[in-house]
Formats: sequence, C-alpha cells, structure tokens
Amino acid sequence: MTDWGGVRGKRVLITGATNGIGLAAAEELARRGASLAIVARDDARAADAVARIGAAGSEVVDVLKADLTSQASVRALASEALERYARIDVLVNNAGAIFEKRELSEDGVELTWALNHLAPFLLTELLLDRLKSSAPARVVTTTSDAHKGAHIPWDDLNAERSYGARGFKRYGQTKLANILFTAELARRLEGSGVTANCFHPGLVATGFNRNNSGLMRVAMTVVKPFSRSPEKGAETLVWLVDSDEAGNESRGYFVDSKPAQPDPPARDMEAARRLWEVSEQQVSAPAR
Repeated sequence: MTDWGGVRGKRVLITGATNGIGLAAAEELARRGASLAIVARDDARAADAVARIGAAGSEVVDVLKADLTSQASVRALASEALERYARIDVLVNNAGAIFEKRELSEDGVELTWALNHLAPFLLTELLLDRLKSSAPARVVTTTSDAHKGAHIPWDDLNAERSYGARGFKRYGQTKLANILFTAELARRLEGSGVTANCFHPGLVATGFNRNNSGLMRVAMTVVKPFSRSPEKGAETLVWLVDSDEAGNESRGYFVDSKPAQPDPPARDMEAARRLWEVSEQQVSAPAR
C-alpha cells in the first residue's frame, strides 16, 4: 500500500458532521490539517459546526447542503462535490438516524433505509471514479453493533411488515446493510488503491434518537451515564481516516481501532453481492 502520510492537506468529505461523533471527528481531523467538506441539511447547525471546526484548526470548512433521505438531493450533492473538488481523498459516510415510526421518503422508500443505507450507497457510487482517480483514497462508513441479530428482509425491503417496535429492528437491518455494503465495495475496489472499511463507535452520548418521542428521548437520557463521549466514539473514525496502518486494511469492521468479527449474516458475501444489486435497482427506480 502506498504510504498515506496522514490526512494533512487531503480532501475529506463527511456526512453527519454537524453533531455527535461526526462533528467530533471533523474537529480532530481539522487539528490534523485535513481540508474538510461537511454535508449539512440545516443552516444554523452547519454554521455552528463550521465555527467549532474552524476553532479546532481548519481555516476553511466547505459546507454542502443536502437532504440525504432524497435521492435527487444526494445526486445534486455528488454533482456539486465533483464540480468543486478535483480530488476526494476520503469519503466518510457517517449520517444516520433511527425513526420510531415507519415513514416514507419522497422516493417511496422507508426512511431509515433511505438515510442509513441507500444514501451512502448512492453517494459512494456517484463519487467512486473521483475516489479512484485520487488514489490512495479511503471510504469509511459508520455502522453499529446493532447489526447483531439482524437479517436483511429480502421479501420486505420496504419494511411494510417487519418494521419492529419503535424502529430498533429496522435500524439494526440498516446497520447490517452498512457492513455488507462495505464488504462488497471493498471487493469491487480491489487493486484500485481505494480502501473501504466500517466501524462501530460504541454507545455514544449524542443527539442521536432525539428526533423521536418522549419515551425514546428518555431512553437515551437513561443510558447517557453509561455512554462514551462523542470524542471517544470518533477515535476509530479518525484512525481509519488518518493512520498509515489503516491503509493496509480493507473490507474491515473495526471496534476501538481494532479489527472485530461482525455477526455471521454480516460476513455473507453472497448477501453482500445481492444487496448491492438490489440497491442499484432502488436508486435507479423513478421516484413515486
């Protein structure tokens, strides 16, 4: 593997960087000299994130606006990124959420699947040629040990029957999808100089799950004393982006900056190939 030499001066595009581990990672990467581009949906949160990242050490932080639940918006985001950046050295797919109630995106896709799986799938696919031309380059995706016990509902991909109580089951399915996506992406990238890895940040005290009802917010409040700080949760993300050591890894699932073994369904390469093909169909279908 070509020597990486750290992230200083490299273009890093990161989704979900206006709060939580994404913002903590962006701040640390700024300290290390990365050229950051963050994806945001809300202007006020974006401005706050830019101020914090700037204070950490980045003179210029680009903001790209997008609603990642919308495939048209993801396509517009990719188009803008390709127009702005001759190089993209690192793509971090970090944005994600859990939705207590089943909802549909403007494309007719269940919202958790649209945001947590199809958005990173589509964005990565659209930026893949630029990442290859920028090699050595890296794709890092945030997943979770919530994938444990999950299975992809092949006969119910839009979760009409299998959403589960308060969205936790569906969330686990999308986190499994993140790992399978990473595995198939890494297989397709072999020999290109672009690596693909994912990681579990641990239980982190962030704004995650605060978009839901009082009961869901209470649950996060209860577990907060047992949670990691966003900075601790971001450590593996930063390591995957910045370290030379991580450049020797691809198709990995990491916990605390070390390789870990995901559940058997997450190691099924036939399922990974099938998910890729199904996802291509989902992002090529016309909006409903």
